[in-house]
Amino acid sequence: MELIELISEINDSMERYDLVTARIYIEENIELLSENKHRLKGNSSKVLDFLTDESNQQPLNRDDFAIISKVNLYASEFDVSGIRIVLKNNIALFLKEDVLEYLNSDAKIILESMGTI
Repeated sequence: MELIELISEINDSMERYDLVTARIYIEENIELLSENKHRLKGNSSKVLDFLTDESNQQPLNRDDFAIISKVNLYASEFDVSGIRIVLKNNIALFLKEDVLEYLNSDAKIILESMGTI
C-alpha cells in the first residue's frame, strides 16, 4: 500500500470512528507514519502519538472517569450522537485497555458496533 493510500485509509477510518482498523494500520506502519506525521489529520495524529508514547500507561484520572460516565449515560439513553461527540474530543482515552472495565454493557455494545473498541 502506498503512503498516500495508507494515510487516506487511516483518516477515513478515524472519521468513521473505526479505531480498531485505524490502530491496525498505524501499528503495522508506525515507522513510516512517524516520518510523515504531518500528513495525518488531527485525531489520526493523536492516535499515532498515543501509540508511540511510552507514558500512555498512566492510570485513569478523575476527568477520564467523568468522560466514561458520560458515555455510559449516553449509551443507557441510546444517544449515539452524544457518544460520537464525546469520542471525537477524547479519542485517545478509548484506546486504553483500562476503560473497558468501567463501561456498562450498553456502552460496550454500542462502541463495539461502531468499531471503536
